Amino acid sequence: ENDNVKAGDVIIALPSSGVHSNGFSLVRKVFSIGSEGSNLNEYVESLGGTLGETLLTPTRIYVKPVLSLLEKVNVKSIAHITGGGFYENVPRALPEGKKAVINKADVRVLPIFDLIAETGNIPVEDMYSTFNMGVGMIMIVSPEEADKTIEILKANGEDAYIIGKIEEMDEKITIC
Repeated sequence: ENDNVKAGDVIIALPSSGVHSNGFSLVRKVFSIGSEGSNLNEYVESLGGTLGETLLTPTRIYVKPVLSLLEKVNVKSIAHITGGGFYENVPRALPEGKKAVINKADVRVLPIFDLIAETGNIPVEDMYSTFNMGVGMIMIVSPEEADKTIEILKANGEDAYIIGKIEEMDEKITIC
Protein backbone atom coordinates (compact mmCIF):
# COMPACT_ATOMS: atom_id res chain seq x y z
CA GLU A 1 0.00 0.00 0.00
CA ASN A 2 1.21 3.45 -0.81
CA ASP A 3 -0.13 6.57 0.90
CA ASN A 4 1.36 8.77 -1.85
CA VAL A 5 -1.35 7.57 -4.26
CA LYS A 6 -3.84 10.41 -4.79
CA ALA A 7 -7.14 10.90 -6.59
CA GLY A 8 -6.37 11.93 -10.16
CA ASP A 9 -3.23 9.79 -10.44
CA VAL A 10 -2.91 7.81 -13.64
CA ILE A 11 -2.77 4.02 -14.08
CA ILE A 12 -0.31 2.93 -16.74
CA ALA A 13 -0.34 -0.59 -18.20
CA LEU A 14 2.63 -2.61 -19.33
CA PRO A 15 1.49 -5.23 -21.84
CA SER A 16 1.72 -8.92 -21.04
CA SER A 17 2.92 -11.49 -23.55
CA GLY A 18 -0.09 -13.70 -22.95
CA VAL A 19 -1.55 -15.87 -20.22
CA HIS A 20 1.65 -15.61 -18.09
CA SER A 21 1.11 -18.88 -16.20
CA ASN A 22 -2.16 -17.78 -14.61
CA GLY A 23 -5.57 -19.35 -15.01
CA PHE A 24 -4.21 -22.47 -16.68
CA SER A 25 -6.67 -24.82 -14.98
CA LEU A 26 -9.48 -22.84 -16.66
CA VAL A 27 -7.55 -22.73 -19.95
CA ARG A 28 -7.13 -26.53 -19.89
CA LYS A 29 -10.85 -26.95 -19.24
CA VAL A 30 -11.94 -24.46 -21.93
CA PHE A 31 -9.77 -26.03 -24.64
CA SER A 32 -10.11 -29.66 -23.43
CA ILE A 33 -6.33 -29.89 -23.05
CA GLY A 34 -5.26 -33.35 -21.97
CA SER A 35 -8.27 -35.05 -23.56
CA GLU A 36 -8.75 -36.64 -26.97
CA GLY A 37 -10.33 -33.54 -28.55
CA SER A 38 -7.46 -31.15 -27.74
CA ASN A 39 -6.45 -28.91 -30.66
CA LEU A 40 -3.13 -27.45 -29.45
CA ASN A 41 -1.41 -27.84 -32.84
CA GLU A 42 -4.23 -26.27 -34.85
CA TYR A 43 -3.38 -22.91 -36.44
CA VAL A 44 -5.68 -20.16 -35.15
CA GLU A 45 -5.93 -17.12 -37.43
CA SER A 46 -6.73 -14.62 -34.64
CA LEU A 47 -3.65 -15.78 -32.70
CA GLY A 48 -1.28 -15.82 -35.68
CA GLY A 49 -0.05 -19.26 -34.60
CA THR A 50 -1.18 -22.44 -32.93
CA LEU A 51 -3.03 -22.49 -29.62
CA GLY A 52 -0.12 -24.43 -28.10
CA GLU A 53 2.48 -21.87 -29.22
CA THR A 54 0.37 -19.01 -27.92
CA LEU A 55 -0.20 -20.62 -24.54
CA LEU A 56 3.54 -21.33 -24.18
CA THR A 57 4.62 -17.73 -24.88
CA PRO A 58 7.14 -16.90 -22.14
CA THR A 59 6.14 -14.48 -19.40
CA ARG A 60 7.43 -10.95 -19.88
CA ILE A 61 9.97 -9.79 -17.34
CA TYR A 62 9.78 -6.06 -16.54
CA VAL A 63 12.83 -5.59 -14.29
CA LYS A 64 15.09 -3.57 -16.62
CA PRO A 65 12.43 -1.15 -17.95
CA VAL A 66 11.05 -0.59 -14.43
CA LEU A 67 14.47 0.02 -12.88
CA SER A 68 15.26 2.49 -15.66
CA LEU A 69 11.95 4.24 -15.04
CA LEU A 70 12.42 4.43 -11.25
CA GLU A 71 15.63 6.44 -11.76
CA LYS A 72 13.69 9.19 -13.56
CA VAL A 73 10.08 9.16 -12.35
CA ASN A 74 8.33 9.04 -8.98
CA VAL A 75 6.35 5.85 -9.50
CA LYS A 76 3.85 5.88 -6.62
CA SER A 77 2.81 2.24 -6.74
CA ILE A 78 3.24 -0.92 -8.83
CA ALA A 79 1.30 -4.18 -9.10
CA HIS A 80 1.84 -7.33 -11.15
CA ILE A 81 -1.38 -8.64 -12.66
CA THR A 82 -1.05 -12.32 -11.77
CA GLY A 83 -3.47 -15.01 -10.57
CA GLY A 84 -6.64 -13.29 -9.43
CA GLY A 85 -6.50 -10.87 -12.37
CA PHE A 86 -7.36 -7.21 -11.96
CA TYR A 87 -9.75 -7.58 -9.02
CA GLU A 88 -7.18 -9.12 -6.67
CA ASN A 89 -4.00 -7.44 -7.84
CA VAL A 90 -4.80 -3.79 -8.57
CA PRO A 91 -6.16 -3.11 -5.05
CA ARG A 92 -2.81 -4.19 -3.59
CA ALA A 93 -1.31 -1.04 -5.09
CA LEU A 94 -3.79 1.28 -3.34
CA PRO A 95 -4.05 2.87 0.09
CA GLU A 96 -7.33 2.92 2.04
CA GLY A 97 -9.96 5.27 0.64
CA LYS A 98 -8.74 5.11 -2.97
CA LYS A 99 -10.01 3.06 -5.88
CA ALA A 100 -8.77 2.29 -9.35
CA VAL A 101 -11.10 3.04 -12.23
CA ILE A 102 -10.06 0.93 -15.21
CA ASN A 103 -11.51 1.79 -18.62
CA LYS A 104 -12.19 -1.57 -20.29
CA ALA A 105 -12.23 0.11 -23.71
CA ASP A 106 -8.60 1.19 -23.14
CA VAL A 107 -7.30 -2.25 -22.17
CA ARG A 108 -5.53 -3.80 -25.15
CA VAL A 109 -6.93 -7.30 -24.71
CA LEU A 110 -4.81 -9.95 -26.40
CA PRO A 111 -6.56 -12.27 -28.89
CA ILE A 112 -5.94 -15.33 -26.69
CA PHE A 113 -8.25 -13.86 -24.02
CA ASP A 114 -11.02 -13.21 -26.54
CA LEU A 115 -10.66 -16.82 -27.70
CA ILE A 116 -10.79 -18.15 -24.12
CA ALA A 117 -13.90 -16.06 -23.35
CA GLU A 118 -15.69 -17.09 -26.56
CA THR A 119 -14.75 -20.78 -26.43
CA GLY A 120 -15.58 -21.17 -22.74
CA ASN A 121 -18.54 -18.75 -22.76
CA ILE A 122 -16.89 -16.93 -19.83
CA PRO A 123 -18.38 -13.61 -18.64
CA VAL A 124 -16.15 -10.53 -18.93
CA GLU A 125 -16.04 -9.99 -15.17
CA ASP A 126 -14.81 -13.56 -14.65
CA MET A 127 -12.14 -13.01 -17.29
CA TYR A 128 -10.88 -9.87 -15.48
CA SER A 129 -10.86 -11.73 -12.16
CA THR A 130 -8.86 -14.67 -13.55
CA PHE A 131 -6.53 -13.35 -16.26
CA ASN A 132 -4.27 -10.37 -16.96
CA MET A 133 -6.22 -9.67 -20.20
CA GLY A 134 -3.03 -8.38 -21.82
CA VAL A 135 -1.78 -6.25 -18.91
CA GLY A 136 1.16 -7.78 -17.07
CA MET A 137 1.85 -4.90 -14.70
CA ILE A 138 0.36 -1.56 -13.73
CA MET A 139 2.09 1.54 -12.42
CA ILE A 140 0.52 4.54 -10.75
CA VAL A 141 2.03 7.97 -11.36
CA SER A 142 0.93 11.58 -11.06
CA PRO A 143 -0.84 12.96 -14.14
CA GLU A 144 2.10 15.34 -14.70
CA GLU A 145 4.48 12.40 -15.06
CA ALA A 146 2.25 10.12 -17.18
CA ASP A 147 3.63 11.16 -20.60
CA LYS A 148 7.24 10.99 -19.37
CA THR A 149 6.57 7.55 -17.85
CA ILE A 150 5.16 6.19 -21.11
CA GLU A 151 8.02 7.75 -23.10
CA ILE A 152 10.71 6.15 -20.88
CA LEU A 153 8.98 2.76 -20.90
CA LYS A 154 8.65 2.86 -24.70
CA ALA A 155 12.36 3.76 -25.00
CA ASN A 156 12.97 0.59 -22.95
CA GLY A 157 10.90 -1.63 -25.24
CA GLU A 158 7.57 -1.55 -23.36
CA ASP A 159 4.49 -0.34 -25.26
CA ALA A 160 3.01 1.24 -22.12
CA TYR A 161 -0.32 3.07 -22.16
CA ILE A 162 -2.94 4.58 -19.84
CA ILE A 163 -5.84 2.36 -18.73
CA GLY A 164 -7.40 4.37 -15.94
CA LYS A 165 -7.11 6.67 -12.98
CA ILE A 166 -7.38 6.80 -9.22
CA GLU A 167 -10.48 8.16 -7.44
CA GLU A 168 -11.57 8.67 -3.84
CA MET A 169 -13.84 5.82 -2.73
CA ASP A 170 -14.15 2.79 -0.53
CA GLU A 171 -14.46 0.23 -3.32
CA LYS A 172 -11.01 -0.77 -4.48
CA ILE A 173 -11.57 -1.23 -8.21
CA THR A 174 -14.16 -0.52 -10.86
CA ILE A 175 -13.83 -1.87 -14.38
CA CYS A 176 -16.19 -0.04 -16.68
